[in-house]
Amino acid sequence: MPHQQFKSCIKACYECAEACNHCAAACLQEQDVKMMARCIALDIDCAQICELAAAVMSRASESSEMVCRACAEICEMCGQECARHQMEHCQQCAQACKRCADECRKMAATA
Repeated sequence: MPHQQFKSCIKACYECAEACNHCAAACLQEQDVKMMARCIALDIDCAQICELAAAVMSRASESSEMVCRACAEICEMCGQECARHQMEHCQQCAQACKRCADECRKMAATA
């Protein structure tokens, strides 16, 4: 199966999507939700592109490299925003985003 070579990237994408979805939901419970607006928006964007990247890699789609390059960029943006906030959910999301960006860049470089 050709998609097996992308297994660690697919896993990182799913874990990042989960972390981003959790972070967005947790940010909505924060006292100053307006201050978290950019974080929430980036969490949503990141979760969706991570899910897309995992799906195209699972299908061994010819667009996998392109999608993973975009995913890495959005993960980087989201991770940087989350890292600015001290809440544990944001810090965990920032770490997941960094792992996913690294995996996506590796995947795109070897595809």
